[in-house]
Amino acid sequence: MVKMKLRTLFGFFDWLQNLDWRRVKVKPFVSNSRALRLQQQHQPNIQMPLNVFQDKDGLPRIVLTDPNGSSAEVLLYGGHIVSWKNQRKEELLFMSSKAKWKQHKAIRGGISACFARFGDVGSLEQHGMTRNRMWSLDRDPSPLPPIDNHSSVDLILKSTGVDLKTPQSFELRLRISLSTGKLILIPRVRNTDNKPFSFAFSLCNYLSVSDISEVRIEGLETLDYVDNLMNRSRFTEQADAITFDGETDRVYLHSPNKIAIIDHEKKRTFVLQKNSLPDAVVWNPWNKKAKALPDLGVDDYKMMLCVNSAAIDTPIILKPCEEWKGYQEISTVSSSYCSGQLDPRRVLYGFQ
Repeated sequence: MVKMKLRTLFGFFDWLQNLDWRRVKVKPFVSNSRALRLQQQHQPNIQMPLNVFQDKDGLPRIVLTDPNGSSAEVLLYGGHIVSWKNQRKEELLFMSSKAKWKQHKAIRGGISACFARFGDVGSLEQHGMTRNRMWSLDRDPSPLPPIDNHSSVDLILKSTGVDLKTPQSFELRLRISLSTGKLILIPRVRNTDNKPFSFAFSLCNYLSVSDISEVRIEGLETLDYVDNLMNRSRFTEQADAITFDGETDRVYLHSPNKIAIIDHEKKRTFVLQKNSLPDAVVWNPWNKKAKALPDLGVDDYKMMLCVNSAAIDTPIILKPCEEWKGYQEISTVSSSYCSGQLDPRRVLYGFQ
């Protein structure tokens, strides 16, 4: 028996000696400490520090970047997105030439969240207390998944008890995510009070356009709308597309989840997609109203258009501990021509 075991052992040594090691794949032994270091190096979703700095006005500013070169800048003041540039460094958001960069004043331009107790929606666009408050970084945005700190940020604003005419306790959260050609916002409102409350909400989007007279909106035709210039009277949109030759201030009711804003001169289309925000606000002050606004340049109206995702006509009602979540995605695509005209159907129904 011993001789047999020795013969087997010697045969194994002969096999090792004759083995062509160049053709053998060997898994090296790694110590526990080194294995841990290697695992950490290849661990996905490692949280990197946010790129935060104080701007020239002393306001904390967060810079989001995308590997392909697009960027966005977010202020903690107002939770305000004040810049969004594509990979060619072209600014996509409008910012007033007379914007007031001071606390306790809403900033005219960019993208901001407007929140108001339902019944006080007349002041939703004018102030909405969320636009002139200092937000905080949200360290626990669950149940949303973790984020890449280079291209996303989570913000939170908690009520102080004097924010609404009828004081109620709530939390407003906002996730801002940047990717190539897209800017995504996920707002959430949680009722942290012991009684229900209702509210209206809007994401106010100031879009940069070449010339307002060369812009058209597709996707809102045949809808009912409230005209704020006509004592909030209701009408039905009769035009095939919305174009602009004067002041416009309308709330389109039960609007589709996808809207196209087509800039003829720049041959660029903004595609606005939304969820749980059934209304769409369209606003441009035109020349007379622009002159009356102290934080808007006289000719700024020509280069801007507000198309807002909103829930205004029907209140959002939250019971204690309930949470509402909305969604907005703005993307840009090159406008296509068909027989010399833009073809918005490719924007609204796909880019096949």
